[in-house]
Amino acid sequence: MKQKTTRRNFLQFTAQAGAFVALTHAEPSAQPAPFTLEEVTINNLQAAMRNGKYTARAITELYLARITASDQTTTNAVIEINPDALAIAAQLDQERASGKLRGPLHGIPMLIKDNIDTADKMRTTAGSLALANTIAPRDATIVEKLRAAGAVLLGKTNLSEWANFRASKSTSGWSGRGGLTRNPYALDRNTSGSSSGSGAATAANLCAISIGTETDGSIVSPSSCNSLVGIKPTLGLWSRAGIIPIAHSQDTAGPMARTVTDAAILLGALTGIDARDVATNSSRGRFVTDYTKFLDPRGLANTRIGVARNYFGFNDRVDKLINDAIDVMKRLGATVIDTELPNKGKYEEAEFEVLLYEFKADMKAYLATRGTSVPIKSLKDIIEFNEKNRERELVWFGQDNMLKAEAKGDLNSPAYKQALAKCRRLTRAEGIDAALAKHKLDALVAPTDGIPWLTDYLNGDHFAGGCSTPPAVSGYPHVTVPAGYIHGLPVGVSFFGTAWSEGKLIQFAYAFEQATRHRRAPQFLASVDLRT
Repeated sequence: MKQKTTRRNFLQFTAQAGAFVALTHAEPSAQPAPFTLEEVTINNLQAAMRNGKYTARAITELYLARITASDQTTTNAVIEINPDALAIAAQLDQERASGKLRGPLHGIPMLIKDNIDTADKMRTTAGSLALANTIAPRDATIVEKLRAAGAVLLGKTNLSEWANFRASKSTSGWSGRGGLTRNPYALDRNTSGSSSGSGAATAANLCAISIGTETDGSIVSPSSCNSLVGIKPTLGLWSRAGIIPIAHSQDTAGPMARTVTDAAILLGALTGIDARDVATNSSRGRFVTDYTKFLDPRGLANTRIGVARNYFGFNDRVDKLINDAIDVMKRLGATVIDTELPNKGKYEEAEFEVLLYEFKADMKAYLATRGTSVPIKSLKDIIEFNEKNRERELVWFGQDNMLKAEAKGDLNSPAYKQALAKCRRLTRAEGIDAALAKHKLDALVAPTDGIPWLTDYLNGDHFAGGCSTPPAVSGYPHVTVPAGYIHGLPVGVSFFGTAWSEGKLIQFAYAFEQATRHRRAPQFLASVDLRT
Protein backbone atom coordinates (compact mmCIF):
# COMPACT_ATOMS: atom_id res chain seq x y z
CA MET A 1 0.00 0.00 0.00
CA LYS A 2 1.29 3.44 -0.90
CA GLN A 3 2.13 5.21 2.36
CA LYS A 4 0.28 8.45 3.00
CA THR A 5 1.25 11.33 5.26
CA THR A 6 -1.69 10.54 7.57
CA ARG A 7 -0.82 7.35 8.41
CA ARG A 8 20.36 -10.16 6.48
CA ASN A 9 20.06 -12.39 7.71
CA PHE A 10 19.15 -15.00 5.08
CA LEU A 11 19.24 -18.75 4.61
CA GLN A 12 21.87 -20.04 2.24
CA PHE A 13 19.30 -21.93 0.17
CA THR A 14 21.48 -22.24 -2.95
CA ALA A 15 25.01 -21.14 -3.70
CA GLN A 16 23.74 -18.72 -6.35
CA ALA A 17 20.93 -17.26 -4.29
CA GLY A 18 23.06 -17.13 -1.17
CA ALA A 19 25.72 -15.06 -2.89
CA PHE A 20 23.03 -12.86 -4.38
CA VAL A 21 21.18 -11.98 -1.18
CA ALA A 22 24.41 -11.21 0.63
CA LEU A 23 24.62 -8.07 -1.51
CA THR A 24 21.10 -6.76 -0.90
CA HIS A 25 22.15 -4.04 1.53
CA ALA A 26 24.95 -2.66 -0.65
CA GLU A 27 25.14 1.08 -1.17
CA PRO A 28 24.78 2.50 -4.71
CA SER A 29 28.18 2.84 -6.32
CA ALA A 30 28.14 2.64 -10.13
CA GLN A 31 25.99 2.95 -13.22
CA PRO A 32 25.26 -0.29 -15.07
CA ALA A 33 26.99 -1.04 -18.35
CA PRO A 34 25.07 -0.54 -21.63
CA PHE A 35 22.48 -3.26 -22.09
CA THR A 36 21.63 -5.06 -25.33
CA LEU A 37 17.95 -5.44 -24.39
CA GLU A 38 17.35 -1.94 -23.07
CA GLU A 39 13.71 -0.87 -23.53
CA VAL A 40 12.92 -4.02 -25.52
CA THR A 41 9.24 -4.98 -25.75
CA ILE A 42 7.46 -8.34 -25.65
CA ASN A 43 6.86 -8.12 -29.39
CA ASN A 44 10.56 -7.31 -29.99
CA LEU A 45 11.57 -10.38 -27.98
CA GLN A 46 9.09 -12.63 -29.76
CA ALA A 47 10.37 -11.44 -33.14
CA ALA A 48 13.98 -12.11 -32.06
CA MET A 49 13.11 -15.65 -30.94
CA ARG A 50 11.07 -16.25 -34.06
CA ASN A 51 13.87 -15.25 -36.44
CA GLY A 52 16.55 -17.07 -34.47
CA LYS A 53 18.46 -14.04 -33.22
CA TYR A 54 17.89 -15.09 -29.62
CA THR A 55 16.61 -18.08 -27.70
CA ALA A 56 14.60 -17.75 -24.50
CA ARG A 57 17.63 -19.10 -22.63
CA ALA A 58 19.93 -16.49 -24.18
CA ILE A 59 17.48 -13.70 -23.30
CA THR A 60 17.18 -15.03 -19.77
CA GLU A 61 20.97 -15.16 -19.45
CA LEU A 62 21.20 -11.52 -20.50
CA TYR A 63 18.67 -10.39 -17.91
CA LEU A 64 20.27 -12.49 -15.16
CA ALA A 65 23.67 -11.05 -16.01
CA ARG A 66 22.21 -7.55 -15.89
CA ILE A 67 20.70 -8.21 -12.45
CA THR A 68 23.85 -9.81 -11.06
CA ALA A 69 26.19 -7.13 -12.40
CA SER A 70 24.26 -3.99 -11.56
CA ASP A 71 21.16 -4.29 -9.42
CA GLN A 72 22.73 -4.40 -5.98
CA THR A 73 24.93 -1.40 -6.66
CA THR A 74 22.08 0.65 -8.14
CA THR A 75 18.38 -0.02 -7.56
CA ASN A 76 18.46 -3.04 -5.20
CA ALA A 77 15.15 -4.09 -6.74
CA VAL A 78 15.51 -7.88 -6.94
CA ILE A 79 15.23 -9.72 -3.63
CA GLU A 80 15.87 -13.20 -5.00
CA ILE A 81 16.91 -14.90 -8.25
CA ASN A 82 15.09 -18.02 -9.40
CA PRO A 83 17.73 -20.78 -9.65
CA ASP A 84 15.45 -22.62 -12.12
CA ALA A 85 15.12 -19.71 -14.58
CA LEU A 86 17.58 -21.02 -17.16
CA ALA A 87 16.13 -24.52 -17.06
CA ILE A 88 12.62 -23.13 -17.58
CA ALA A 89 13.82 -21.05 -20.54
CA ALA A 90 15.61 -24.04 -22.09
CA GLN A 91 12.44 -26.15 -21.84
CA LEU A 92 10.47 -23.40 -23.55
CA ASP A 93 13.07 -23.28 -26.32
CA GLN A 94 12.56 -27.02 -26.87
CA GLU A 95 8.82 -26.47 -27.12
CA ARG A 96 9.32 -23.67 -29.66
CA ALA A 97 11.62 -25.86 -31.72
CA SER A 98 8.95 -28.58 -31.78
CA GLY A 99 6.33 -26.12 -32.98
CA LYS A 100 4.55 -25.61 -29.66
CA LEU A 101 3.96 -21.96 -28.73
CA ARG A 102 1.97 -21.12 -25.65
CA GLY A 103 1.16 -17.52 -26.58
CA PRO A 104 2.68 -14.04 -26.46
CA LEU A 105 4.43 -14.66 -23.11
CA HIS A 106 6.26 -17.78 -24.33
CA GLY A 107 9.90 -17.37 -23.26
CA ILE A 108 9.43 -13.85 -21.85
CA PRO A 109 11.48 -13.21 -18.67
CA MET A 110 9.66 -11.40 -15.89
CA LEU A 111 9.81 -10.60 -12.19
CA ILE A 112 7.06 -10.84 -9.59
CA LYS A 113 6.63 -9.16 -6.23
CA ASP A 114 7.77 -11.05 -3.15
CA ASN A 115 4.27 -11.36 -1.73
CA ILE A 116 3.14 -13.72 -4.51
CA ASP A 117 3.43 -17.45 -3.72
CA THR A 118 5.67 -19.70 -5.80
CA ALA A 119 5.96 -23.40 -5.00
CA ASP A 120 9.56 -23.69 -6.18
CA LYS A 121 12.97 -22.92 -4.70
CA MET A 122 12.13 -19.27 -4.02
CA ARG A 123 10.81 -17.83 -0.78
CA THR A 124 7.61 -15.80 -0.46
CA THR A 125 8.09 -13.41 2.44
CA ALA A 126 6.48 -9.99 1.88
CA GLY A 127 9.98 -8.73 2.66
CA SER A 128 9.78 -9.91 6.27
CA LEU A 129 12.39 -11.98 8.05
CA ALA A 130 9.48 -13.68 9.81
CA LEU A 131 8.90 -15.74 6.64
CA ALA A 132 12.47 -15.81 5.32
CA ASN A 133 12.93 -19.55 5.89
CA THR A 134 9.72 -20.66 4.21
CA ILE A 135 8.50 -21.77 0.79
CA ALA A 136 4.84 -21.68 -0.23
CA PRO A 137 3.28 -25.13 -0.77
CA ARG A 138 1.41 -24.02 -3.91
CA ASP A 139 1.75 -21.42 -6.64
CA ALA A 140 -0.52 -18.41 -6.54
CA THR A 141 -3.18 -18.78 -9.22
CA ILE A 142 -1.62 -16.02 -11.30
CA VAL A 143 1.73 -17.83 -11.10
CA GLU A 144 0.07 -21.04 -12.32
CA LYS A 145 -1.27 -19.02 -15.25
CA LEU A 146 2.13 -17.43 -15.91
CA ARG A 147 3.80 -20.83 -16.06
CA ALA A 148 1.06 -22.13 -18.35
CA ALA A 149 1.51 -19.09 -20.60
CA GLY A 150 5.24 -19.79 -20.94
CA ALA A 151 6.66 -16.88 -18.92
CA VAL A 152 10.13 -17.30 -17.43
CA LEU A 153 10.18 -16.32 -13.75
CA LEU A 154 13.53 -14.62 -13.25
CA GLY A 155 13.00 -14.01 -9.56
CA LYS A 156 11.17 -11.86 -7.06
CA THR A 157 11.26 -8.17 -6.35
CA ASN A 158 11.73 -6.29 -3.12
CA LEU A 159 8.80 -4.35 -1.70
CA SER A 160 7.71 -2.16 1.15
CA GLU A 161 7.56 -4.77 3.91
CA TRP A 162 4.12 -6.37 4.41
CA ALA A 163 2.98 -4.26 1.43
CA ASN A 164 3.51 -1.07 3.47
CA PHE A 165 0.87 -1.74 6.09
CA ARG A 166 3.18 -2.15 9.05
CA ALA A 167 3.61 1.49 10.11
CA SER A 168 2.18 4.93 9.48
CA LYS A 169 5.63 6.55 9.10
CA SER A 170 7.32 3.96 6.95
CA THR A 171 9.92 4.38 4.22
CA SER A 172 8.53 2.95 0.98
CA GLY A 173 10.72 0.37 -0.70
CA TRP A 174 12.35 -0.85 2.52
CA SER A 175 12.01 -4.34 3.92
CA GLY A 176 13.84 -6.21 6.64
CA ARG A 177 14.76 -8.95 4.21
CA GLY A 178 15.67 -6.84 1.20
CA GLY A 179 16.83 -3.46 2.44
CA LEU A 180 16.00 -0.32 0.43
CA THR A 181 14.98 -0.23 -3.22
CA ARG A 182 16.18 2.92 -4.96
CA ASN A 183 14.77 4.91 -7.85
CA PRO A 184 16.81 4.39 -11.05
CA TYR A 185 16.15 7.96 -12.21
CA ALA A 186 17.92 9.30 -9.12
CA LEU A 187 19.20 6.82 -6.57
CA ASP A 188 18.57 9.10 -3.59
CA ARG A 189 14.89 9.37 -4.58
CA ASN A 190 12.13 7.03 -3.50
CA THR A 191 10.45 4.44 -5.72
CA SER A 192 7.18 4.75 -3.83
CA GLY A 193 5.49 1.49 -2.91
CA SER A 194 4.60 -0.99 -2.06
CA SER A 195 5.50 -2.56 -5.43
CA SER A 196 8.81 -0.74 -5.24
CA GLY A 197 11.05 -3.47 -6.62
CA SER A 198 8.70 -4.29 -9.48
CA GLY A 199 8.69 -0.63 -10.47
CA ALA A 200 12.43 -0.05 -10.20
CA ALA A 201 13.36 -3.38 -11.83
CA THR A 202 11.12 -2.84 -14.85
CA ALA A 203 12.27 0.75 -15.27
CA ALA A 204 15.91 -0.37 -14.98
CA ASN A 205 15.43 -3.04 -17.67
CA LEU A 206 16.10 -5.95 -15.32
CA CYS A 207 13.16 -7.80 -16.87
CA ALA A 208 10.75 -7.50 -19.75
CA ILE A 209 7.68 -6.97 -17.54
CA SER A 210 6.70 -7.41 -13.91
CA ILE A 211 3.77 -7.87 -11.57
CA GLY A 212 2.94 -5.71 -8.58
CA THR A 213 0.07 -5.70 -6.11
CA GLU A 214 -2.11 -2.87 -4.89
CA THR A 215 -4.43 -2.09 -2.03
CA ASP A 216 -4.31 1.68 -2.51
CA GLY A 217 -1.72 3.05 -4.90
CA SER A 218 0.86 0.27 -4.71
CA ILE A 219 0.89 -0.42 -8.46
CA VAL A 220 0.10 2.99 -9.89
CA SER A 221 2.29 5.07 -7.57
CA PRO A 222 5.58 3.19 -8.16
CA SER A 223 4.66 3.03 -11.85
CA SER A 224 4.34 6.81 -11.92
CA CYS A 225 7.58 7.29 -9.97
CA ASN A 226 9.45 4.95 -12.35
CA SER A 227 7.99 6.17 -15.68
CA LEU A 228 6.01 2.99 -16.26
CA VAL A 229 2.58 1.91 -17.38
CA GLY A 230 0.73 0.34 -14.46
CA ILE A 231 -2.70 -1.27 -14.47
CA LYS A 232 -4.68 -1.76 -11.27
CA PRO A 233 -7.50 -4.02 -12.51
CA THR A 234 -11.10 -4.17 -11.39
CA LEU A 235 -11.33 -6.21 -8.20
CA GLY A 236 -11.86 -9.81 -9.32
CA LEU A 237 -10.36 -9.57 -12.81
CA TRP A 238 -7.24 -11.39 -11.53
CA SER A 239 -7.28 -14.01 -8.79
CA ARG A 240 -5.71 -13.07 -5.47
CA ALA A 241 -5.33 -16.69 -4.27
CA GLY A 242 -1.82 -17.23 -2.99
CA ILE A 243 -0.97 -13.55 -2.51
CA ILE A 244 -0.05 -12.24 0.95
CA PRO A 245 -2.93 -9.86 1.71
CA ILE A 246 -3.78 -6.58 3.28
CA ALA A 247 -7.52 -6.44 2.61
CA HIS A 248 -9.76 -8.54 0.39
CA SER A 249 -12.08 -5.61 -0.37
CA GLN A 250 -9.29 -3.74 -2.17
CA ASP A 251 -6.34 -6.06 -2.91
CA THR A 252 -5.42 -7.00 -6.47
CA ALA A 253 -2.31 -7.77 -8.49
CA GLY A 254 -1.63 -6.12 -11.83
CA PRO A 255 0.89 -5.49 -14.64
CA MET A 256 3.80 -3.06 -14.55
CA ALA A 257 5.47 -2.46 -17.90
CA ARG A 258 7.36 0.02 -20.04
CA THR A 259 4.61 0.20 -22.67
CA VAL A 260 0.83 0.02 -22.75
CA THR A 261 1.07 -2.86 -25.22
CA ASP A 262 3.14 -4.99 -22.86
CA ALA A 263 0.82 -4.23 -19.95
CA ALA A 264 -2.21 -5.16 -22.07
CA ILE A 265 -0.63 -8.47 -23.11
CA LEU A 266 0.08 -9.43 -19.51
CA LEU A 267 -3.33 -8.29 -18.28
CA GLY A 268 -5.24 -10.58 -20.63
CA ALA A 269 -3.03 -13.59 -19.97
CA LEU A 270 -4.03 -13.83 -16.30
CA THR A 271 -7.78 -13.20 -16.33
CA GLY A 272 -10.43 -15.84 -15.64
CA ILE A 273 -12.57 -17.48 -12.99
CA ASP A 274 -10.76 -19.11 -10.06
CA ALA A 275 -12.45 -21.34 -7.51
CA ARG A 276 -9.81 -20.24 -5.00
CA ASP A 277 -10.97 -16.60 -5.14
CA VAL A 278 -14.71 -15.97 -5.03
CA ALA A 279 -14.22 -12.38 -6.22
CA THR A 280 -13.35 -13.66 -9.70
CA ASN A 281 -16.95 -14.91 -10.10
CA SER A 282 -17.99 -11.30 -10.72
CA SER A 283 -15.75 -11.20 -13.80
CA ARG A 284 -17.75 -13.91 -15.58
CA GLY A 285 -18.81 -12.59 -18.97
CA ARG A 286 -16.75 -9.45 -18.40
CA PHE A 287 -13.10 -10.47 -18.55
CA VAL A 288 -11.11 -10.42 -21.77
CA THR A 289 -8.17 -12.68 -22.61
CA ASP A 290 -6.67 -10.30 -25.20
CA TYR A 291 -6.67 -6.61 -24.33
CA THR A 292 -4.42 -5.76 -27.28
CA LYS A 293 -7.54 -5.39 -29.40
CA PHE A 294 -8.09 -2.06 -27.63
CA LEU A 295 -4.74 -0.63 -28.79
CA ASP A 296 -5.90 2.14 -31.11
CA PRO A 297 -3.69 5.21 -31.70
CA ARG A 298 -6.90 7.13 -32.49
CA GLY A 299 -8.53 5.87 -29.33
CA LEU A 300 -9.16 9.28 -27.79
CA ALA A 301 -11.12 10.64 -30.75
CA ASN A 302 -14.79 11.35 -30.01
CA THR A 303 -14.42 10.55 -26.32
CA ARG A 304 -15.55 12.50 -23.27
CA ILE A 305 -12.87 12.76 -20.61
CA GLY A 306 -13.48 14.30 -17.20
CA VAL A 307 -10.67 16.08 -15.38
CA ALA A 308 -10.94 15.45 -11.62
CA ARG A 309 -9.79 18.94 -10.64
CA ASN A 310 -10.09 18.33 -6.90
CA TYR A 311 -7.19 15.87 -7.22
CA PHE A 312 -4.90 18.63 -8.54
CA GLY A 313 -3.29 21.43 -6.56
CA PHE A 314 -0.68 19.63 -4.47
CA ASN A 315 2.22 20.70 -6.73
CA ASP A 316 2.30 23.44 -9.35
CA ARG A 317 4.84 21.66 -11.55
CA VAL A 318 2.78 18.48 -11.55
CA ASP A 319 -0.34 20.47 -12.41
CA LYS A 320 1.40 22.03 -15.41
CA LEU A 321 2.61 18.66 -16.68
CA ILE A 322 -0.84 17.09 -16.39
CA ASN A 323 -2.50 20.11 -17.99
CA ASP A 324 -0.07 19.69 -20.89
CA ALA A 325 -1.18 16.05 -21.09
CA ILE A 326 -4.81 17.16 -21.18
CA ASP A 327 -4.00 19.50 -24.08
CA VAL A 328 -2.65 16.48 -25.95
CA MET A 329 -5.90 14.61 -25.31
CA LYS A 330 -7.84 17.53 -26.75
CA ARG A 331 -5.66 17.53 -29.86
CA LEU A 332 -6.35 13.81 -30.22
CA GLY A 333 -10.08 14.52 -30.40
CA ALA A 334 -11.25 14.16 -26.82
CA THR A 335 -13.86 16.48 -25.40
CA VAL A 336 -12.48 17.45 -22.00
CA ILE A 337 -14.76 18.53 -19.17
CA ASP A 338 -13.51 19.93 -15.88
CA THR A 339 -15.30 18.32 -12.97
CA GLU A 340 -14.81 17.19 -9.40
CA LEU A 341 -14.92 13.68 -8.06
CA PRO A 342 -17.52 13.61 -5.24
CA ASN A 343 -16.82 12.78 -1.61
CA LYS A 344 -13.10 13.41 -1.46
CA GLY A 345 -12.11 13.44 2.21
CA LYS A 346 -15.35 11.81 3.36
CA TYR A 347 -14.38 8.13 3.39
CA GLU A 348 -10.60 7.93 3.93
CA GLU A 349 -10.96 7.25 7.67
CA ALA A 350 -13.52 4.56 6.91
CA GLU A 351 -11.13 3.03 4.38
CA PHE A 352 -8.41 2.77 7.02
CA GLU A 353 -10.86 1.18 9.44
CA VAL A 354 -11.80 -1.44 6.85
CA LEU A 355 -8.17 -2.19 6.12
CA LEU A 356 -7.37 -2.68 9.80
CA TYR A 357 -10.16 -5.21 10.27
CA GLU A 358 -9.45 -7.09 7.06
CA PHE A 359 -5.68 -7.13 7.55
CA LYS A 360 -6.04 -9.04 10.81
CA ALA A 361 -8.58 -11.53 9.43
CA ASP A 362 -7.07 -11.98 5.98
CA MET A 363 -3.52 -12.43 7.28
CA LYS A 364 -4.63 -15.26 9.56
CA ALA A 365 -6.49 -16.93 6.69
CA TYR A 366 -3.48 -16.59 4.38
CA LEU A 367 -0.96 -17.90 6.91
CA ALA A 368 -3.11 -21.00 7.37
CA THR A 369 -2.47 -21.83 3.69
CA ARG A 370 1.29 -21.92 4.29
CA GLY A 371 1.06 -25.11 6.33
CA THR A 372 2.99 -26.36 9.33
CA SER A 373 6.37 -25.16 8.05
CA VAL A 374 5.47 -21.56 8.90
CA PRO A 375 5.80 -20.79 12.62
CA ILE A 376 3.94 -17.49 12.17
CA LYS A 377 0.17 -18.14 12.36
CA SER A 378 -1.38 -14.73 12.99
CA LEU A 379 -0.85 -11.00 13.02
CA LYS A 380 -0.11 -11.27 16.74
CA ASP A 381 2.76 -13.65 15.93
CA ILE A 382 4.16 -11.19 13.38
CA ILE A 383 4.08 -8.39 15.92
CA GLU A 384 5.87 -10.55 18.49
CA PHE A 385 8.50 -11.60 15.93
CA ASN A 386 9.21 -7.97 15.09
CA GLU A 387 9.60 -7.09 18.77
CA LYS A 388 12.05 -9.96 19.29
CA ASN A 389 14.02 -8.85 16.23
CA ARG A 390 13.88 -5.09 16.69
CA GLU A 391 17.48 -4.55 15.59
CA ARG A 392 16.68 -5.99 12.15
CA GLU A 393 12.96 -5.30 11.65
CA LEU A 394 12.17 -2.12 13.60
CA VAL A 395 15.40 -0.25 13.01
CA TRP A 396 13.81 2.58 10.96
CA PHE A 397 10.10 2.58 11.81
CA GLY A 398 7.65 0.75 14.02
CA GLN A 399 4.48 -1.29 13.59
CA ASP A 400 1.68 0.94 14.81
CA ASN A 401 -0.67 -0.09 11.99
CA MET A 402 -0.24 -3.73 12.92
CA LEU A 403 -0.95 -2.96 16.55
CA LYS A 404 -4.12 -1.08 15.60
CA ALA A 405 -5.24 -3.97 13.40
CA GLU A 406 -4.57 -6.56 16.10
CA ALA A 407 -6.81 -4.59 18.48
CA LYS A 408 -9.79 -4.92 16.12
CA GLY A 409 -12.54 -7.50 16.38
CA ASP A 410 -13.67 -9.88 13.65
CA LEU A 411 -15.46 -9.18 10.37
CA ASN A 412 -18.87 -9.51 12.02
CA SER A 413 -18.26 -6.27 13.86
CA PRO A 414 -20.93 -3.62 13.12
CA ALA A 415 -18.20 -0.97 12.95
CA TYR A 416 -16.46 -2.89 10.17
CA LYS A 417 -19.65 -3.50 8.20
CA GLN A 418 -20.69 0.14 8.45
CA ALA A 419 -17.27 1.39 7.34
CA LEU A 420 -17.22 -1.00 4.37
CA ALA A 421 -20.71 0.00 3.26
CA LYS A 422 -19.78 3.68 3.53
CA CYS A 423 -16.65 3.20 1.43
CA ARG A 424 -18.48 1.37 -1.33
CA ARG A 425 -21.39 3.82 -1.47
CA LEU A 426 -19.28 6.99 -1.49
CA THR A 427 -16.75 5.76 -4.07
CA ARG A 428 -19.04 3.81 -6.42
CA ALA A 429 -22.66 4.95 -6.97
CA GLU A 430 -22.09 8.33 -5.30
CA GLY A 431 -18.48 8.68 -6.42
CA ILE A 432 -16.89 7.58 -9.69
CA ASP A 433 -20.16 6.40 -11.26
CA ALA A 434 -21.89 9.64 -10.31
CA ALA A 435 -19.10 11.74 -11.83
CA LEU A 436 -19.17 9.73 -15.05
CA ALA A 437 -22.96 9.95 -15.34
CA LYS A 438 -23.16 13.69 -14.63
CA HIS A 439 -21.31 14.64 -17.82
CA LYS A 440 -21.70 11.36 -19.78
CA LEU A 441 -17.98 10.71 -19.43
CA ASP A 442 -15.95 7.77 -20.71
CA ALA A 443 -13.25 8.11 -18.06
CA LEU A 444 -11.66 10.45 -15.54
CA VAL A 445 -8.09 11.75 -15.55
CA ALA A 446 -5.89 13.20 -12.81
CA PRO A 447 -2.25 13.27 -11.71
CA THR A 448 -1.26 9.78 -10.63
CA ASP A 449 1.20 10.96 -8.02
CA GLY A 450 3.64 13.65 -7.06
CA ILE A 451 7.34 13.95 -7.88
CA PRO A 452 9.51 11.14 -6.45
CA TRP A 453 10.72 12.41 -3.09
CA LEU A 454 14.08 12.12 -1.37
CA THR A 455 14.19 8.94 0.70
CA ASP A 456 14.08 9.84 4.38
CA TYR A 457 14.55 7.03 6.90
CA LEU A 458 14.01 9.28 9.89
CA ASN A 459 10.73 10.93 8.89
CA GLY A 460 9.30 8.39 6.46
CA ASP A 461 7.67 9.13 3.14
CA HIS A 462 6.89 12.60 1.85
CA PHE A 463 3.88 11.70 -0.24
CA ALA A 464 2.34 14.91 -1.61
CA GLY A 465 -0.82 13.84 -3.41
CA GLY A 466 -2.38 11.62 -6.04
CA CYS A 467 -5.60 9.99 -7.20
CA SER A 468 -5.20 6.31 -6.29
CA THR A 469 -7.77 6.19 -3.47
CA PRO A 470 -11.12 6.48 -5.34
CA PRO A 471 -10.47 3.61 -7.77
CA ALA A 472 -8.76 1.59 -5.04
CA VAL A 473 -11.58 1.82 -2.52
CA SER A 474 -14.28 1.31 -5.16
CA GLY A 475 -12.43 -1.66 -6.65
CA TYR A 476 -12.55 0.00 -10.08
CA PRO A 477 -9.78 -0.08 -12.72
CA HIS A 478 -6.97 2.45 -12.90
CA VAL A 479 -4.29 2.87 -15.58
CA THR A 480 -1.29 5.18 -15.30
CA VAL A 481 0.99 6.12 -18.19
CA PRO A 482 4.12 8.34 -18.28
CA ALA A 483 3.25 12.02 -18.61
CA GLY A 484 6.77 13.45 -18.65
CA TYR A 485 9.50 14.54 -16.26
CA ILE A 486 10.22 17.31 -13.79
CA HIS A 487 13.99 17.87 -13.45
CA GLY A 488 14.37 14.38 -14.90
CA LEU A 489 12.03 12.77 -12.33
CA PRO A 490 9.01 10.87 -13.70
CA VAL A 491 5.36 11.81 -13.30
CA GLY A 492 2.36 9.81 -14.53
CA VAL A 493 -1.16 10.66 -15.65
CA SER A 494 -4.06 8.44 -14.65
CA PHE A 495 -7.13 7.19 -16.48
CA PHE A 496 -9.79 5.56 -14.32
CA GLY A 497 -13.45 4.67 -14.67
CA THR A 498 -16.23 2.30 -13.73
CA ALA A 499 -15.93 -1.44 -13.10
CA TRP A 500 -14.71 -3.62 -15.99
CA SER A 501 -13.71 -0.65 -18.15
CA GLU A 502 -10.09 -1.82 -18.58
CA GLY A 503 -10.49 -1.99 -22.37
CA LYS A 504 -11.53 1.65 -22.64
CA LEU A 505 -8.79 2.82 -20.27
CA ILE A 506 -6.14 0.88 -22.20
CA GLN A 507 -7.46 2.44 -25.41
CA PHE A 508 -7.14 5.96 -24.00
CA ALA A 509 -3.74 5.34 -22.40
CA TYR A 510 -2.38 3.83 -25.61
CA ALA A 511 -3.53 6.75 -27.75
CA PHE A 512 -1.89 9.18 -25.32
CA GLU A 513 1.29 7.11 -25.15
CA GLN A 514 1.63 6.86 -28.93
CA ALA A 515 1.12 10.60 -29.35
CA THR A 516 3.65 11.57 -26.69
CA ARG A 517 6.14 8.70 -26.20
CA HIS A 518 7.35 10.27 -22.98
CA ARG A 519 9.11 7.29 -21.48
CA ARG A 520 12.88 7.27 -21.57
CA ALA A 521 15.29 4.90 -19.87
CA PRO A 522 16.75 5.96 -16.51
CA GLN A 523 20.34 7.19 -16.13
CA PHE A 524 20.92 5.95 -12.55
CA LEU A 525 22.01 9.38 -11.38
CA ALA A 526 23.26 9.63 -7.82
CA SER A 527 21.07 12.71 -7.43
CA VAL A 528 19.17 15.20 -9.60
CA ASP A 529 20.69 18.58 -10.36
CA LEU A 530 17.73 20.84 -9.62
CA ARG A 531 19.41 23.74 -11.39
CA THR A 532 18.75 22.12 -14.79
